[in-house]
Amino acid sequence: MQKFDYAIVGGGFTGFSAAYELQKRGFSVLILEKDAEVGGLASSFNFCGTKVDRFYHHWFTGDKHILDFIDELGLAHELNISTSRTGVYYANNFYKLCTVRDLLSFNALNFVDRIRLGLLTLRVRFVKNWKSLEKLTAKEWIINLAGVNVYKVLWEPLLKGKFGRYCDEISAVWFWNKIKLRGGSRNAKGDECLIYLKGGFQRICDAIGEKLSSSGGCIVKNCEVTGLSKVNELTFIHTTNGDFKAEKVILTTSLPVVSKIISNLVEPDFIQKLSKIKYIGNVCLVIALNKSLSDYYWLNVNDPNFPFVGIIEHTNFQFTSDYNGKHVVYVSKYLPTDDVLYTMPDKELLNYYVLNIKRIFPEFSIEQIIDFKIWRERYSQPIIERDYSEIIPDYKLPIDNVFLCTMAQIYPEDRGTNYAVREGRKIGRVV
Repeated sequence: MQKFDYAIVGGGFTGFSAAYELQKRGFSVLILEKDAEVGGLASSFNFCGTKVDRFYHHWFTGDKHILDFIDELGLAHELNISTSRTGVYYANNFYKLCTVRDLLSFNALNFVDRIRLGLLTLRVRFVKNWKSLEKLTAKEWIINLAGVNVYKVLWEPLLKGKFGRYCDEISAVWFWNKIKLRGGSRNAKGDECLIYLKGGFQRICDAIGEKLSSSGGCIVKNCEVTGLSKVNELTFIHTTNGDFKAEKVILTTSLPVVSKIISNLVEPDFIQKLSKIKYIGNVCLVIALNKSLSDYYWLNVNDPNFPFVGIIEHTNFQFTSDYNGKHVVYVSKYLPTDDVLYTMPDKELLNYYVLNIKRIFPEFSIEQIIDFKIWRERYSQPIIERDYSEIIPDYKLPIDNVFLCTMAQIYPEDRGTNYAVREGRKIGRVV
């Protein structure tokens, strides 16, 4: 049995970034990934004769960590920067919400509330100490800054669509960071500018994988880690593909998965501490169409009567020529995994979504769908509640030479590949 200096559990952007830092320093690295493809939530699949991301993605112009990393990997010339067209579907109407002028024209709100909405987006930028918001929920803070009407019309539907039954518990810090991030990705004209890598996000993991393989590293896919055990200074990693051994282990999976892996090596109180951080799932329908739905890239559906919160037409952001002339659309819903939609059979869910898409776009029909795929993720998003900083686990686990680096630890930022790269590279340097 080969011994590695480091074993990394989870082949997402965090794990690959950590592996990159370690292999640069001459360490042997093993990556163990339970899925057939690496990349985590940013992995891709074969769809209509090309590679397509399983879940919708883009970067903001301020995402320095991932953009610097792409440059370091020699892929910066493949980046495409585009202005985005964002809209809101509310009360059977479409509203463009891309610029300050759009906000002032948003007649779903009266004029005074439109001014309040605009001031809210400005005041977010002047928050210097996010800890001052930790005791507040997003709902409390939004109402305090902009009033009940602005919250009810614009933000409550999105918070409910994102967090479901947990929406009233979401921290103001999470909301502040989201608005700050989007506001910082605008050009001189006020248009939102977003970035994408030609060929998809998985190209980054592929590039790192080539570097790892050439330096003696190893990536094992379809390999679920079931537990750890310690023998002297070594850690044995037990998997569905047999056992591996390493001097040090970095766990990058969601906390519920981590808990199962380490449960035999820590006290029950520690597992209880990890369980304080809750997660919400996601169901994402990917459809390839023979014609475009609309001219929006990102359409927020601000109506709780719909079974999804967003319609993201990827090929209004990237070229259809990159997808064999097909129009690629994502229809997303965050939800607890005990929700009926999470377990609904694929064909039944497709038909249900088609009926609801048609309510928004009456000319749409199922005959326009060339192909479809439904992806489900049980632990897509940590629930960021008030005083979240008090329950974040440290990267040092109470097990010798076993470390933790997950999306639940990047607070006050929200999960995303930019921060996955930041934290992965940091843990690679620290350990």
